[in-house]
Amino acid sequence: MYDLAVIGSGVAGLYAALSAADEADVIVVSKGPLLSSASYLAQGGVAAAVGSDDTPAQHGEDTLGTGRGLSRPSAVEVLTEEAPSRVAHLADLGVTFDADLGLEGGHSRRRIVHAGGGATGECIAHVLAARALEHPRITVREGERVTGLLRSGARCPGAVTETGPVRARATLLATGGFAALWQRTTNPPGTVGDGIALAYRAGAAVADLELVQFHPTVLATNGLLLSEALRGEGALLVDEDGERFTDELAPRDVVARAVGARGTALLDLRPVDRARFPALMGKIVREGFDPDAAPIPVAPAAHYTIGGIVTDLDGRTEVPGLYAAGECASTGVHGANRLASNSLLECLVFGRRAALAALGEPAAARRPEQVTQCYLPSVTPVLRELMWREAGLVRDAAGLERLRAAPNVLARLVAESALYRAESRGAHFRADLPREDPAFAGHVVIRPGCEPVLEQWS
Repeated sequence: MYDLAVIGSGVAGLYAALSAADEADVIVVSKGPLLSSASYLAQGGVAAAVGSDDTPAQHGEDTLGTGRGLSRPSAVEVLTEEAPSRVAHLADLGVTFDADLGLEGGHSRRRIVHAGGGATGECIAHVLAARALEHPRITVREGERVTGLLRSGARCPGAVTETGPVRARATLLATGGFAALWQRTTNPPGTVGDGIALAYRAGAAVADLELVQFHPTVLATNGLLLSEALRGEGALLVDEDGERFTDELAPRDVVARAVGARGTALLDLRPVDRARFPALMGKIVREGFDPDAAPIPVAPAAHYTIGGIVTDLDGRTEVPGLYAAGECASTGVHGANRLASNSLLECLVFGRRAALAALGEPAAARRPEQVTQCYLPSVTPVLRELMWREAGLVRDAAGLERLRAAPNVLARLVAESALYRAESRGAHFRADLPREDPAFAGHVVIRPGCEPVLEQWS
């Protein structure tokens, strides 16, 4: 019996495990290798008000502005107030950050902390994985897929993997989002929302599944993410005639739709000090492009799923003993459109809060256990093409109705949520309802067996 079972080994899961392990016995269960998460691939940085011209309140204003009226104010305050401490703690753990702060879309000043140029996620994940593996109170099991959650009465006292039950006083899902359900994605193939589906089947509420962020600048030939930091340092988006067609530092939803509507879009990296991004430039060259010579072709791709399992600000879901943090959770902090580089920060802030809150759970009672299992149909090319066509950058009611018949529970929930939000707001754009409607200034919540409802979160 463990004190805490962490399901998932991205930044949220590993940081949660380390946050709890000084006081408790923790197990981390990862369905893949420890360094195969979406966090590991994150090229952006960690947003934090650490500059002399910045404050958490200003960081909060930018977050609220990008969220288009849906960001939960209390969650934004927690995120931005705790950000400097989380960055300092990463440095104490051994993450070496770059000297200069970066600028990214939606930010009013330079506040992005990077490591290794465009390899921030990789640098942070490496350090957290090393610390977790060497910690005497953390057990790590890699290559082991969770197939269900244990239920004892109303509580969740652990999970079930392919090799058997993992019992714990509390269970923390840190399983990431579901952006790999789309045909074009920046995410690893396994990022298909297993944890969200498990929690929903176990009785947890989900919210805001219609809010999916598409990254504007992905290499058109293979889906390589070209970090927002490039545009922050001067990269330009141009058409085939070399003419700029959008504000490169506008919120991502605006830039992504502009790129998608263009047909042919190119990212000109020649104004950038390319030596600041050695790893990324090397990847571009290996794909056959010369960023010194000419602009390179880009296209949008599904990148980040804003919605997920409904939690409070300490990661509690509506199932006692079950917690969630990171991209699989929905605290409301991002609103309708996530501010650049707030995602790794979310993993750190709410991963830690969830882990510490979970330590207050009572010891599991000796009661009969049941297993809530979730068999997700395989994610086929047909499903991914359907998601891209019917729930991509631009949606409409007819396409979403077709998606409701998909053989995947998350695809159906996305369709239900997107149909219910009868407006366009942030990352959710409906061609048949292109205006923002004040009546939908809330969160679309779905509970098992219930119709969607709109909730206000303070």
